[in-house]
Amino acid sequence: MSWKKLVLVIAIAILLMACAGEQPAKPTPAPKETPKETPAPKETPSAPAEVEIPIGVLVDLSGPLTTYGEDIKATVEIAKDEINKYFESKGKPYRVKIYVEDTRVDPKVALDKVQSLHGKGVRLIVGPMGSGEVKNIAEYVTANKIIIVSPSSTAIPSLLGVTKPEEKKFIFRFVATDDFQTKAIAREVADLGIKGVVITYVGNAWGKGLNDAAIPLFENYGVEVAGSVEYPDPPPADMSPYLQSIEEKLNTLADKYGVDKIAVVAFSYEEAYTMMSQAGSDSIALKVMWIGSDGAAKSRKITEMCDRVNAVKMYSTLFDSKGDSYEQLNKTYYAKYGRTTYQYGLDAYDGAWVLALAFAEVYDSKGKFDPDAVAEIMPQVTEKYSKGEYGVTPVSGYIKLNEWNDRASGDYAIWGVENCEWVLKGVWKSEKDEIEWK
Repeated sequence: MSWKKLVLVIAIAILLMACAGEQPAKPTPAPKETPKETPAPKETPSAPAEVEIPIGVLVDLSGPLTTYGEDIKATVEIAKDEINKYFESKGKPYRVKIYVEDTRVDPKVALDKVQSLHGKGVRLIVGPMGSGEVKNIAEYVTANKIIIVSPSSTAIPSLLGVTKPEEKKFIFRFVATDDFQTKAIAREVADLGIKGVVITYVGNAWGKGLNDAAIPLFENYGVEVAGSVEYPDPPPADMSPYLQSIEEKLNTLADKYGVDKIAVVAFSYEEAYTMMSQAGSDSIALKVMWIGSDGAAKSRKITEMCDRVNAVKMYSTLFDSKGDSYEQLNKTYYAKYGRTTYQYGLDAYDGAWVLALAFAEVYDSKGKFDPDAVAEIMPQVTEKYSKGEYGVTPVSGYIKLNEWNDRASGDYAIWGVENCEWVLKGVWKSEKDEIEWK
């Protein structure tokens, strides 16, 4: 090995030995930091989850009670907004949502609509409007514990197919029944000096109930009933066969008393105006007075046949009860629709409030919806609402329910047509069985 190579080997060896002996510098540990205590976040109470109160609205929007159905729908929509503001002001999580269905006052359609609402989870309903509808849905709503408040069904309970109050546990009605209305109508006919009448009525529980209740009352006043003409429910488009039968009976009465002492008593919905429109211009039906009921009172249909309705006057009874909150509701309603609301709308408005308040009371105590409990406390909630114990009061006046869950008292306004407008003619006072004529 040459001396140059030897030197190179020695140099490499020395370098390797130096590397092997070199220890890496140990890192100087960083001074330990004392962790700062992070304060626990303040617990902000979370708002309770919103609880929906679904309320179905079964009304006629395309049939013979459209005038009143539209009105009920409108007042319940106003009630919904005001109830939700009320719950919000109380710090309650409840919010009403309405589900509107058109029944056309057809009992079969009403049952279909109830079943449809039930399928959506709706167990509280304002409506339906007609007694025939209530009768047809009674079994279903009872079996499925659906609570209904009808604002306008007036047939006596037996005509709804119920024989005991407990069978009506889930069925409430915020309008006086026909045993009140027929007393008002009989008194009205007697006061007007009518000697003979022909009754026509829609063939459902409501129409039959009025007809059956009215006949003995008329006879007690010495008013001859020449007969009753029933037509189908729902009413046909062509009313001429029934009109002909009415005319025949009127002619018999006219021979005895003259046309100025006889009348048609119509236990009808707005098809009464269809009947008038189909009468011949020389028909005796247009020469006598017509006495209507709550199914036809204050209908806007009169504008379609002013001359005919002016001629027959169409004196019609309508349940009449207004409370302290009526003026405010009417002001709100008029601002939205440019007209005043009807009595059935008032009853429906109160029905929505009572349903919502009863739901909330049960939910507050049980933490869930319990239909049996809601139905059980409905009369008590109705009374508390009527007394203003919730801080709100009824628009339809004090609501007293009887053992059948029906409104137990009330007066009837008598409206008549003059110059194609409805004019208040008098008020029948139930306590005195007297009419205060205007």
